[in-house]
Amino acid sequence: MSLSLLREWLFSSGQFAGHDPKAGLSIRVVNETQKKREEEEAIMILAVLFANAVGNILIERFHGVPTEERLHWRSFLVKLGAENLKGVKNEELLVACHKSVYIVYTVLGDVSIYIMGKDEYDELALSEVMFVITAAVKDVCGKPPSERLFLDKYGRICLCLDEIVWKGYLENTEKDRIKRLIRLKPPTEY
Repeated sequence: MSLSLLREWLFSSGQFAGHDPKAGLSIRVVNETQKKREEEEAIMILAVLFANAVGNILIERFHGVPTEERLHWRSFLVKLGAENLKGVKNEELLVACHKSVYIVYTVLGDVSIYIMGKDEYDELALSEVMFVITAAVKDVCGKPPSERLFLDKYGRICLCLDEIVWKGYLENTEKDRIKRLIRLKPPTEY
């Protein structure tokens, strides 16, 4: 295919970004799958954070949140928990909304859990995610964890969390499947 035919095809298909005579022909082919992926990334679980009673972050997983905004969200969530989680029963869900982001948070033993999402991951969807996460943590620890027990089981909790939320999306919700996936043994039968 000649250069002129290629240029004509790119202009007609709308995939030609421009031409800089100094740099020669510069072609930018628009990657539709990347655009779609970027749009989908806006609809996700933005963060899962675990904090102790004092407000120190024990585990954090951010998805699609710019690095410069993470400090704001960390401090906001810890402050939100300090104000509202006093006297709350285990697994009693609290809901907040800030900057069009939904937040569901609770206490499990000595650990506070915060989940942030937006768009399709509203407070109802996030509460389902919270139920899966709290069930997995209780299963790993055997009971609602103290901070020490949580830190002793840190590795397995991280594995569970990675199986439940993957790249900002709810991946697994079945307790038995999560248990099987975190065994760190090659799968024999599904």
